[in-house]
Amino acid sequence: MAKQEKRKELKVSAIENGTVIDHIPPQSVFQVINILRLSNIEHMIMVGTNLESKKHGKKGVIKISNKYFESEEINKIALVAPTATLIVIKDYTVVYKAQVEIPEHIHRIVKCINPNCVTNAENIPTKFTVLDREDLRLHCTYCEKYTKKENFKFI
Repeated sequence: MAKQEKRKELKVSAIENGTVIDHIPPQSVFQVINILRLSNIEHMIMVGTNLESKKHGKKGVIKISNKYFESEEINKIALVAPTATLIVIKDYTVVYKAQVEIPEHIHRIVKCINPNCVTNAENIPTKFTVLDREDLRLHCTYCEKYTKKENFKFI
């Protein structure tokens, strides 16, 4: 009897319409789910973490049926998972694929850490300039405080 080859891939059903967020750092998968409020979505969501990746060693993947992301949501993904790739699917076909990019300016996504900042005292949307894309540091336009990635509080 011939020796059976062991299966090394996990097959996950394709989505007809929606978005795949691929190449998420494994430690960031659940943070992406939280900041995008995906637990509130009623459509099918598939989540994988610590999957093998030729590019990154390990990765996470999130597939969401019938959901397409706005630019603010994509910027949130970029802030917590800068290696992520966004794949848009329509009628089982990839119509768009690109790596997320951290923008030069962040609006209405992250709260300022300064309790005395006008954005925390009044109903004024936050505005930051991205100073460092590697270590991810933001500079508040209003109070000029600096915020590091580990201090981000998403709005």
